[in-house]
Amino acid sequence: MEKNQRISTKKLTLGAMLTALVVVLQLVGSFIRFGPFSISLVLIPIVVGAAICGPYIGAWLGLAFGTVVLISGDAAFFLQFNAPATILVVLLKGVASGLLAGLVYAVLEKINRYLAVIVAAVVCPLVNTGIFLIGCFLFFQEPVALLAAGAGFTGSVTAYMFVGLAGFNFLFEMGVNLILSPVIVRLLHIRRKSA
Repeated sequence: MEKNQRISTKKLTLGAMLTALVVVLQLVGSFIRFGPFSISLVLIPIVVGAAICGPYIGAWLGLAFGTVVLISGDAAFFLQFNAPATILVVLLKGVASGLLAGLVYAVLEKINRYLAVIVAAVVCPLVNTGIFLIGCFLFFQEPVALLAAGAGFTGSVTAYMFVGLAGFNFLFEMGVNLILSPVIVRLLHIRRKSA
């Protein structure tokens, strides 16, 4: 019982530290702009937390990410058109990306820990961007058309969603996650073994 409680306390402590890191990275990342949106650096601690602490901590970190996005004004463009849908999409994409990254890691860790963290590092930005695009398609066709027109994009609104809104940001998030998340998880596992 005491050992399980100690492990749980360690996971909660790491979860709290990663929550602080999510807040700081999202606030700092909000200054790095690509068009109307900021580059998301917070998926790294979300993947790390989901892998080390489990899917529920991953979901919590995603919720913290979504909350900071809403509070920082990063979602202001969409909030002016449909506040309830914006809040739903922003919070759902954060929670789902952390939860699913943690679930994928938990299933694949039994096979291979390195494979598990790589797949979790892919799932997290894929879910985050996927839910964002679905939200844009369902709730924000007209606002996205305004963005496309302002950017001089002559293709369809759906094409602009993929190319203009998600393209570079998704590739950046995926690349950073694939490089850094496995390294950080490995270092934490090494640290845990030596402690």
